[in-house]
Amino acid sequence: MTKKQKLFILGIALAFLLFDLGIYFNFTVRYRNSPGEASQSEAIDPAQYLPFDENSLIAHIDTDFKISGELPVLDGAAALLPVYTAVADAIYPEGCCFFDGENFAPESAVRYRNTLRAYTAVVDGTADIIFVAAPSEAQLQYAEEKGAELVFQPIGKEAFVFIVSENNPVDGLTVQQIRDVYSGKITSWSDLGGGHYPINALQRLEGSGSQSALVKFMGDVPLKENTANILGKSLGFSFRYFVTGISGKQGIKMLAVDGVYPDRENIRSDSYPVTMDFYAVYRKDNVNENVPKVIEWILSEEGQRLIEESGYSAGNVPQRESAATVR
Repeated sequence: MTKKQKLFILGIALAFLLFDLGIYFNFTVRYRNSPGEASQSEAIDPAQYLPFDENSLIAHIDTDFKISGELPVLDGAAALLPVYTAVADAIYPEGCCFFDGENFAPESAVRYRNTLRAYTAVVDGTADIIFVAAPSEAQLQYAEEKGAELVFQPIGKEAFVFIVSENNPVDGLTVQQIRDVYSGKITSWSDLGGGHYPINALQRLEGSGSQSALVKFMGDVPLKENTANILGKSLGFSFRYFVTGISGKQGIKMLAVDGVYPDRENIRSDSYPVTMDFYAVYRKDNVNENVPKVIEWILSEEGQRLIEESGYSAGNVPQRESAATVR
């Protein structure tokens, strides 16, 4: 092998390594660390998704329905920030949200504390409605310990997706293969049609929305220890719109699962096998009369159109009376 060939192979290897480190640090490490304000700001830039801002990236819906009086405090996950800030933009009075350039103020009607802190906030009463994926067992236990009965109202659907480098020859996996990877049964890409590299099966901070989704996806199959091999190639996961519309990361591709690609049509039809509801969650004993009004508007034709225009899939959601409650 000539020196030129060796340098070319080395360059390809370095390109793969840099990409996998990008996935690791952009989609994993920042979610495994402290869930404080600093880590939140790395997950998404709230300044891009502010209500009542003509430069905002949120969807805008013109509606005659408006909320007045005591405004429910809206909070939630990074992936759903464009949804609930758009809700505020549509039906809240202008001037109710306070953002200092980095964070929302405590008196703001919109907050952004991410999934971990949002679940705590709705249980403790510092948020009225949170927009999140399904909770972890620890989050349910915290609600039970505090005597809080939570209502989980589905408001839309989203795909839970698995991501790799666009240079990875693997374009799809089966549900069983993914579970085998995350349980440690499969450890090399060569077993999946890829190269002879270890698989970095990346994970997130426990209690984050996507990590809870992974646990749910695994079912009774235990997850292996959360480790990474710097010489390996990464398999990551997230929610579809966070990958395609929010993070803005290049060089990533989403995998088909059981032969079905996670596009919006396949999400709406439930053809994609890892489609999950996302929720508006509130305490059942919340006495703010505007909480049910906000929920009902989100479930209306206008509200569901806002879900679609925000980049998600509306789906056929049940009415509030049939929403799941957890004590």
